[in-house]
Amino acid sequence: MPSISNKGQAMPESPIRKLVPYAEAAIKKGRKIYQLNIGQPDIKTPEKALAAVKNNDIEVLSYSHSAGFESYRNKLSQYYTNHNIDIAPDELIITTGGSEALLFTMGSICDAGDEVIIPEPFYANYNGFATSSGVTVVPVKSKIEDGFALPPISEFEKLITPKTKAILICNPGNPTGYLYTKEEIDQLAEIVKKHDLFIVADEVYREFAYDGAKHYSIMSVKGIEQNAIMIDSVSKRYSMCGARIGCLASKNKEVMSTAMKFAQARLSPPTFAQIASEAALDTPQDYFDEVISEYTTRRNLLVEGLEKIEGVKVAKPKGAFYCIAELPVKDAEDFAKWLLESFELENETVMIAPAAGFYSTPNTGLNQVRIAYVLKKENLLRALEILKAALKVYKG
Repeated sequence: MPSISNKGQAMPESPIRKLVPYAEAAIKKGRKIYQLNIGQPDIKTPEKALAAVKNNDIEVLSYSHSAGFESYRNKLSQYYTNHNIDIAPDELIITTGGSEALLFTMGSICDAGDEVIIPEPFYANYNGFATSSGVTVVPVKSKIEDGFALPPISEFEKLITPKTKAILICNPGNPTGYLYTKEEIDQLAEIVKKHDLFIVADEVYREFAYDGAKHYSIMSVKGIEQNAIMIDSVSKRYSMCGARIGCLASKNKEVMSTAMKFAQARLSPPTFAQIASEAALDTPQDYFDEVISEYTTRRNLLVEGLEKIEGVKVAKPKGAFYCIAELPVKDAEDFAKWLLESFELENETVMIAPAAGFYSTPNTGLNQVRIAYVLKKENLLRALEILKAALKVYKG
């Protein structure tokens, strides 16, 4: 029998999605599941985006430019200008989700065996993108005790080798919800300038900043224009995960011309999804004001509820819509499976994401879970009630 590639065998499973079969089995038993495991917002997609597709009179669904619609890139450039980020239309490539933007980036700046330093825990798919690109992830550990703040710069410098090509951050962070301060971004800028590295910033949660805090983009830092690469997406901002539209942005012309070759190889991003994404840019500010208010309430409710459960430790997120919680269990993955297979409270249970998959350091985060507060308040309260009851009887 022909053999599977080593790369294919090394590709990690998604820690978020690999529990789906257990959930499907629970649903077949008639159980209701409160899904805290995945970052799928329940906020309605802006009507302008949906209407742009519904009311379109396209007769031929043709390719777009490999960089995406010029009209969309022009409008997106203006969106960034409104956020004090100077990005010209020709410094943007529209991609099929932020995922493709990350793959294009790794393909453009790294060769097989090159290293990228990433503060962990980090978005689990970074492991998959790195594996598919032949890139080695070098983790620098942030700690729940520090709220997952940026590790000391000295820890980064210890890890830099001749193979190091970039530092990759997610800001605000998935899975931690940590929002980097301007001072922390400036520290990262100094280190990439000093060591002639790229800094790749995944900024898909830009709008989700709480308690009056402001997001500070890597693209706003002066003096690192040739080092900085930004990844973005409409998925979370407009509750448009299914659109699969993101972008890659950089002022480094060599990076962009190289990434364009990858973009040409996949021909073009999807047409209808670009139409929806372009229209979504007209979403009024009050939409975001309501969303931030709603998520702030949910975050407070979740964190306060978790803190009341005996043995649970949680870092209060400053952005995005996730938190990492440390549970009084030895193996969070076993606990997550048990919740779906063996536990119910009045025929209801919860689905959580084991956090070990958000680390690349072996045997790390084994007793941690990522919780997405993407459910309405009454469902979050019920999920907390179920989680508390489950922890009282779980024997693992």
